[in-house]
Amino acid sequence: MPYIGKSPVSGGFHKLGNLTASATATYALTLNGAAYFPETANQLLVSLNGVIQAPQDSFTVSGSNLIFDSALTASDSIDFVVALGDVLGVGSVTDGAITTAKIGNSAVTKAKIGTTELDLATIKDSTGTNTAMTIDSSGRVALPNRPYAFVDFGGSAYASKTGGATLVFDNAIHNDGSHYNTGTGIFTCAVAGLYTVQCHLLSENVGDNYEAWLNQDGTTIARTYTANRALSFSYAIKCTASQTLALAISTTTNIYEGTGTSRYSFAAFTYIG
Repeated sequence: MPYIGKSPVSGGFHKLGNLTASATATYALTLNGAAYFPETANQLLVSLNGVIQAPQDSFTVSGSNLIFDSALTASDSIDFVVALGDVLGVGSVTDGAITTAKIGNSAVTKAKIGTTELDLATIKDSTGTNTAMTIDSSGRVALPNRPYAFVDFGGSAYASKTGGATLVFDNAIHNDGSHYNTGTGIFTCAVAGLYTVQCHLLSENVGDNYEAWLNQDGTTIARTYTANRALSFSYAIKCTASQTLALAISTTTNIYEGTGTSRYSFAAFTYIG
């Protein structure tokens, strides 16, 4: 039968070299004139003054040394030391052989995992190729692939937006994951979880009144109203993967399409978790 590493020794008992007691507790073990290294004190049968000694209690081993629990004297007699075969050795562990149940409680410590920035600097996704999370030396966590879109209209003047139709923000300042479609104005949820939607609009005329709607899968689920040009909207909603979010206004209105520091109309779609 094949074995990994050292095969078991059948009847491999060895009487080790004679030891002469003196005023010390430590004695060098030899076999045929060479140092002998037991793998455990339980492997040895030791007789002192005609009495078999208890391993671990009466003696231990360190390297090739036998160490009694207290110093002997010249009047003591180390009758014999017998090695009871060799402990089985394992060269490598078969893949998948170590299960969760075989790992002792508290066996995995910070020292084993590592605590420096390099140890846990990046965490990959399920494919093992894309960075899903990074942790810097200050413990700050970054999620580079979190679905997020910050969009505006991309123009520099007032433009008519049709009431009841989806507001198409055709310029994406940020579109992490490309979940916002600048051609349709629809944000598609990548994964199930909590999302936030913010919208800010500025119409052309003082006294303009209109509503902004948040639509989920084409159905209005929330709305807000202004009677004086400016409108701000913020909402948090749970979505399943592939559900869509979009914005609309109730009445055909001229909306300012400013950019840069004059960006008064914009929207943001953010996956929180």
